[in-house]
Amino acid sequence: MSSSHSSTGVPKWEHRVRFVLCFLGLVLSVYALHVELSRENDPEYRAMCDLGHSVSCSKVFTSRWGRGFGLVQIFTSKDSLLNQPNSVLGIIFYALQLGLGQLVSSRAAFFLVMSSWVSVAGSVYLAVILAFVLGDFCVVCVSTYIINFALLYTNLKRRTGLEGRLKRGKSE
Repeated sequence: MSSSHSSTGVPKWEHRVRFVLCFLGLVLSVYALHVELSRENDPEYRAMCDLGHSVSCSKVFTSRWGRGFGLVQIFTSKDSLLNQPNSVLGIIFYALQLGLGQLVSSRAAFFLVMSSWVSVAGSVYLAVILAFVLGDFCVVCVSTYIINFALLYTNLKRRTGLEGRLKRGKSE
């Protein structure tokens, strides 16, 4: 085994990249939750990410689309336990990516890739809402979209690497 791989066969760069991406995603998600809760408690609260009238993360986080992707309240009440802030879903997603990233199995790789595709679909959906419905630019939101695409790339690389190892193992 080459020195660029850990003992698990996963490239060392992947562990570092996954940790950095998930850490940044968690920090941004916790910050988004902080901003949303602060704004709900104090309508005058001004977040660091509120840079102008059309560059306002708190406006985005407290919009209909800031909870349950704006979709959950179609099926339940706005105050339903199921209608969580998107940032809570982000915290869960990045924690799962970090935890499952420690497991080296085709099942874990499959779940990492599938959950990444869901996060990228959600990112594209929310980016469209951001640009065409809210007419806003949210630095925190766009940063998480970039992280989600980078995690998808990382997870696809892991899956193809594991599949390659399994094929090599069977042919030997």
